[in-house]
Amino acid sequence: MLNPTRTALLDQPLRHSRFEHRAQPLLAQADIRLNGSRPWDLQIHHPETLERVFLTGSLGLGESYMEGWWDCHQLDGFFERVLRHGLERHVRSVNPLVHFIKSHWGNAQSIRRAWTVGREHYDLNQSLFQHMLDPYLCYSCGYWEQADTLEQAQQAKLELICRKLQLKPGMTLLDIGCGWGSLMRYAATHYQVNCVGLTISREQASAAAVLDRHLPIRYELTDYRQFNTEGHQQFDRIASVGMFEHVGLHNHLEYFDTALRCLKPDGLFLLHTIGKNQSHLPIDPWIEKYIFPNGELPSLQELMRSTERHWVVEDVHNFGADYDRTLMAWYERFQQVWPKIKDHHSDRFYRMWSYYLLSCAGTFRARSNQLWQLVLSPQGVRGGYRRPTTPC
Repeated sequence: MLNPTRTALLDQPLRHSRFEHRAQPLLAQADIRLNGSRPWDLQIHHPETLERVFLTGSLGLGESYMEGWWDCHQLDGFFERVLRHGLERHVRSVNPLVHFIKSHWGNAQSIRRAWTVGREHYDLNQSLFQHMLDPYLCYSCGYWEQADTLEQAQQAKLELICRKLQLKPGMTLLDIGCGWGSLMRYAATHYQVNCVGLTISREQASAAAVLDRHLPIRYELTDYRQFNTEGHQQFDRIASVGMFEHVGLHNHLEYFDTALRCLKPDGLFLLHTIGKNQSHLPIDPWIEKYIFPNGELPSLQELMRSTERHWVVEDVHNFGADYDRTLMAWYERFQQVWPKIKDHHSDRFYRMWSYYLLSCAGTFRARSNQLWQLVLSPQGVRGGYRRPTTPC
């Protein structure tokens, strides 16, 4: 619920302060108005909103929204405008130097800390995810080139991955960060592949194991660094879809070394990850605090540096704009399911989850974030690798 000590000030007149005078010309650059009538305009309810945003940046912006200090009918449109015009650079945020030091001399994604995101995000009320996602329970970007619905986009993504991996019946597939098993379920059903999935979410592993009890799929509740440490198991193919965002720069080399240890010399490894445009930029502090603890997005440069020792980069595919449509589809389904699950969550959670989905949609629409699929091989594909044709 909203904080009563702060909501007592809600809907008081906006202060004509130095923060308002700073905010109005900045927002005007992105065609955003304070208390305007367009869907992407801000509706300010609390007189200290702008001060809080200027002093605490993205964290204050998100927290004040969660507390009802301001509203916006079209949050995704607001964030697209903010990011396209670089307005985020004008408010206080995380110091990139501090982030760089933290990434290189601290390990927020250590084995002990890695389980945090499983407990705090993926172990949330499972009915939320079951109603918000498609029937395969894909919690990653769909592929919308020929799709009209979320179900079609996610099935096209799964088919695209299987074709990129050149799966054949009888092959073995390791899925690092398997989620609810969507890729393995699809691969086992359509390509007759034997699969092992790694996850750090107890709820995911439990729910997915029930769904796949009649398929050649095994789930292991373990961190990737603790799997196959002696290198006795080698797989024909490896995939990792929407998990690398939890690895962290400090662990990139160990992650790719783990994949190399688990892959046959003539195998293929597909990495599907959100990415950032510039190296050494921190993850949004609000997202890190409330949605994905200890998350860290890679840049393409960081990925190349981490793979150049032992991997041949066969293919790089960017379809980050498709994440906008995916997130908007999730938001629509979240709105539909909310009446059924609201008794298990607070109004603050509703505003938090809406802010998460819509702000992220805005980042991809503004092309501030990307979605890459990389195909890697340990020794290079003889004769060259060819990206498959678009799935139907």
